[in-house]
Amino acid sequence: MSILINKNTRVMTQGMTGKVGQFHTTQCKNYANGASCFVAGVTPGKAGQSYEGIPVFNSVAEAKAQTGATVSVIYVPPPYAAAAIDEAVEAGLELVICITEGIPVHDMIRTRYKMQGKSTILLGPNCPGLITPDEIKIGIMPGHIHRKGRIGVVSRSGTLTYEAVWQLSELGMGQSSCVGIGGDPINGLKHIDVMKMFNDDPETDAVIMVGEIGGNDEEICAQWIRDNMKKPVVGFIAGMTAPPGKRMGHAGAIISGGQGSASDKLAVMESCGIHITRNPAEMGKVMQRVLKI
Repeated sequence: MSILINKNTRVMTQGMTGKVGQFHTTQCKNYANGASCFVAGVTPGKAGQSYEGIPVFNSVAEAKAQTGATVSVIYVPPPYAAAAIDEAVEAGLELVICITEGIPVHDMIRTRYKMQGKSTILLGPNCPGLITPDEIKIGIMPGHIHRKGRIGVVSRSGTLTYEAVWQLSELGMGQSSCVGIGGDPINGLKHIDVMKMFNDDPETDAVIMVGEIGGNDEEICAQWIRDNMKKPVVGFIAGMTAPPGKRMGHAGAIISGGQGSASDKLAVMESCGIHITRNPAEMGKVMQRVLKI
């Protein structure tokens, strides 16, 4: 089993005719069941074209109607990406994954406001996407490092998502699903949302949770874990060496008012029963110790 996506998911790429969209669509199409999962592309004014056998449509609504796709992945340039999310939401897609980095904050504020009351789930923006190993990947993560198994991964940092996955795979622990939520200040799914899904997934035994400095999402999730989580969680916070008031990594990774530091977050996480590590090279080994394998 998995969360959010599986081999039966049908996907469209918004921004299909751009170099980035084509490159990553090819990589995803060539992974596991991707050839049957990626069924449409969307670029206004390019209808009738195709890329590697995938038809291109003018609109999300048209692509959904013609192919049955219910998930979109967005590689549209920053000035137009929020509007691409809006279009996918208005078309009633189940899940929208926005890879684009650098979307203006005021654009995302408007988009999140428009999403109120809608059923569409947003992942990102500025995220690597998500993968169910050996079934489907949607995004920019390297597929070859993943192994099918029973450990969930949720992370604000794309690079540390890959690091956690590689460590797990090297130690013989496969993954059920891996979700990169991105680190922009205005985004979709938070740690807590993904953690709830993993908690309900009968084929996920434990979770690695990677956070970043800035904000309080990790603390909120830690408190939920303390009160509700039935499975062990290993945690790490990126950006431990960033000086106060400095930006490190994602746009949301900013310490403000003396709050949101790595040490503060780790202290809360540890007090809530999360098995923390202060060394990113030890995430897999800590999980191995926790599970006694």
